[in-house]
Amino acid sequence: MKRQWIPAVLLLAGLGAGAPAAAQRVVLPGPAGLPPEVVSLACAPTLTFEPPPMPLRITGSQNASVRRLLAPGDLLTINAGTDNGLDVGQQYYTRRAVPREKRAVGRDNPAVIQTTGWIRIYAVDRTMSLATVVHPCDSLELNDYLEPFALPALPPASPDRPAAQRGNYGRVMIGNDNRRSFGKGDYLVVDRGSDHGVAPGAQFVLYRDQLTPGNFLFEIGEAVAVTVSPEASTLQVTLSRDGILVGDYVAMRR
Repeated sequence: MKRQWIPAVLLLAGLGAGAPAAAQRVVLPGPAGLPPEVVSLACAPTLTFEPPPMPLRITGSQNASVRRLLAPGDLLTINAGTDNGLDVGQQYYTRRAVPREKRAVGRDNPAVIQTTGWIRIYAVDRTMSLATVVHPCDSLELNDYLEPFALPALPPASPDRPAAQRGNYGRVMIGNDNRRSFGKGDYLVVDRGSDHGVAPGAQFVLYRDQLTPGNFLFEIGEAVAVTVSPEASTLQVTLSRDGILVGDYVAMRR
């Protein structure tokens, strides 16, 4: 039976008479049974050169005090309901655009799309909803926006290791929270995408220029493309011989 919108005080009573009024929380099962590599990939960053649309957003929580950081167990308020197609049981990613610099997102100031987690709609009204956190990738915040949830497909694995393409180097751009250093298992964004022949599963070699005249680039790691857009790709580091930094070079094996 579908849950309809319930005033906060009644909802609290329905969840448990002993729950404190200052923190209305509910415990629901997380992503049980999902392979860890799928959960990890669902949390991976992507890149945008335009501000993302944000019609569906987290606008609050069921707490007596205003909180900007939200976590599993919290009841989140969403600024949409059945009039917008939301229904009980639906799941959504929560995401946040983090620009490289604190100014408008644009071609000269791209933003990392950071997946902060995913949520499940718990109760609905015509214009508002309550949701619970299914899985946190990071802390969820007010104004994180929603996108429909779908499990990501793992990139195809290939045993082939063709030589890296020299003379067509890309660069490491950024990571979650504008992170600038990476190791094995981490995700990073590079400035090569499908316009440059990249497809999910493409293998990359990472290099550093030691700025020594007459020297070769130094090989510091390997990575595989997990998410690809026309101008950028998200890579997962599979081998790290040293810390990988923003500005390091990447070359695709092909």
